[in-house]
Formats: sequence, C-alpha cells, structure tokens
Amino acid sequence: MNLLTQTLHLLGSSAVAYITARNLRDLNTRPDMLAGFQLAESGSVPFLEALQQRAAQEGDCWLAEQLARHAQDERRHGQIFAHALKQLNKQVIDFSRLPRTQPNGEPDERRRSPFFEAYYEGYSRDNLSPQTIDWLVFFASTHILERDACHDFVRMANALPDSDTASINLKKGLLSIAKDEQYHAAYLREALQRRLPYAEVTALIDEWRTRKVNAMLAMVGNLLQKGGAIPSLARDGVPSELSENGEISQSTEIAETAA
Repeated sequence: MNLLTQTLHLLGSSAVAYITARNLRDLNTRPDMLAGFQLAESGSVPFLEALQQRAAQEGDCWLAEQLARHAQDERRHGQIFAHALKQLNKQVIDFSRLPRTQPNGEPDERRRSPFFEAYYEGYSRDNLSPQTIDWLVFFASTHILERDACHDFVRMANALPDSDTASINLKKGLLSIAKDEQYHAAYLREALQRRLPYAEVTALIDEWRTRKVNAMLAMVGNLLQKGGAIPSLARDGVPSELSENGEISQSTEIAETAA
C-alpha cells in the first residue's frame, strides 16, 4: 500500500470512526445505527451458508467449516443488535413495505449504499452471487471488511457511556463481535494463502485496501452532503416474534457480508 493510500485510509477511518461513535452514543440516532448493523449481520447469513454449501460441493472441507462458523457468528451478531434495539423499544423497518424509488425516480436511499457501490465497482450482481463469485474476490474483499470491522466495533464500544444498562450491554456485545471479526479476517487471509503465493496475496489485499479507501471517501462525502444524517432503518415497537435464529427475511448482496 503506497503512502497516499495509507494516508487516505487513516483520514477516512478517522472520519468514519468519529461519525459512527457520535451516532451510536446519541440515543436519537442509535436505533438506526443498530438497525443497519442488524440488517448487515443477519442478512449475510444466507449468503455465507450458500458459500458453505458450494465449498462442500467443491470438496474444500476446511473452507466449508470456516464458512459455517462465519455464518453462525453473523447470526449471533444479528441477535445482539436485535436485542439492543429491543431494549430501546425499537425494531428494524419492514423493507417489503418500502418504495423501490423516490418520487424523482432515484432509488430509495435505504436500499442503496454509496460505500458498497464504490467498493464493488465493476462487479455486477451476478458476479457477486454465492454461486458464481470468484473465491479470491470473496476472500480478499471480505478480509479487508472484517479486519476493519474488528477495529471499528472496538472503537464504538469504547465510545459508549457506562451510565445505563443498555449501553453497558451493547458495549459487551460489540467487543464480543469484534473478536469474531478478527477471527474471520484471519481465516480469510489463510484461505488466500492456501491458493496464492505470498506476493500475490499481498498485492490482492492492497488492491482491495485501495478500493476500501475509495469507498470510504464516497461514503464520507455522502454523509457530509446530508449533514451526517443516516438513513432511517428503525421503527417503534418490539417484534411480536422473531425466527428461531433471530434472522430477518431480507434480500441481500455480498456487500452486506462483513458488517
């Protein structure tokens, strides 16, 4: 990673850390942050399970086991965020009732992500489906997201106050999630090392690090345009019932596999 990319990474990470910590500390914006995390974590489970089945069919038992654990971890993370929302008497919005587009014809902002549009620029939906995605693309892109998510969740946990039960419980949950993300990042790098020489692994990770920097800048720019406001993803009330695994029935893409 060159000096410019490294500098932009530090600047972008600092900006994102400030915005996310502020929004998570503020009880007015915390529900939308939690809802976004729940959607990303729970929504990635079907994708990871499909990858796990593909790996098993291809005879890669080690990878299938890692993906099965990854899916199980993400399911638990979704339950942590769902519980945190419940403590605030909130739940995730029903995406099936949201309009596909705004009155001006643009996609509803709650259905799009400037970050992931930039991160996976050049890849179509078909390119990123669990049946067809290049394993190297999945390993490298998700490794970067998981590694950074580990640090992000620790920073957010440390930003929370110790003055109320909901914040204390959320802090414990975030630190637990961070440990899982660290493990995910490690196995994904090992998966790369099993298939590529060291120099190629480093080059591929650097490529996705650069993509991440560009995506962060796109996200920060979008947030600044909106004055730091984030999409409304939570609504009042506690779900009358959750699935046995606490999952949400939402259509997802690879972009949500590593939150």
